[in-house]
Amino acid sequence: MAGTSPATTKGISDVWLEIGFGAGEHLAWQAEAHPDVGLIGAEPFVAGMAKLLSKIEQAKLSNIRLYTEDARDILAALPPASLGRVFILFPDPWPKTRHHKRRLIQTETLDALARVMKPGAELRLATDDRGYLVWALERLMAHPRFQWIARSAADWRARPADWPETRYEAKAVKAGRVCTYLRFLRVP
Repeated sequence: MAGTSPATTKGISDVWLEIGFGAGEHLAWQAEAHPDVGLIGAEPFVAGMAKLLSKIEQAKLSNIRLYTEDARDILAALPPASLGRVFILFPDPWPKTRHHKRRLIQTETLDALARVMKPGAELRLATDDRGYLVWALERLMAHPRFQWIARSAADWRARPADWPETRYEAKAVKAGRVCTYLRFLRVP
């Protein structure tokens, strides 16, 4: 993992992970809003990594660490109950049936997330793809370690205030696609 300063846990109250951070606008916003939280960002695309590194340098963010490979490597390496929040925002929906095995939300990935998330930790997932939404909900609702915290339709139709817009979301809205914002808790 790469970061802007030597790794330290001094003053860090929690650790959060963003899988597939795109250009990093959400990750940088979270780092600025929560300087006491250590953030790990996983993104394999070089252009997105470069954009975020520029934001990190410009804002002098020292609480972000980056990983350029598959996020599942991070999940395998983290100790149990080490994450307080995980973000999976607008993941590639892999819409062709023959590619569904490549989708990030799979039972095995949810098992790995459940292992590394603290009880009470929050998983945030956003998508603008209806097929992926159905796919993710089927798997998350069936998983014994995740509980959907929505109480009304507004809970998944509106992005919470502490969840800034990403460029993928703006692109989806501009194209007329409906975005869905899911929040699940890791239950004991």
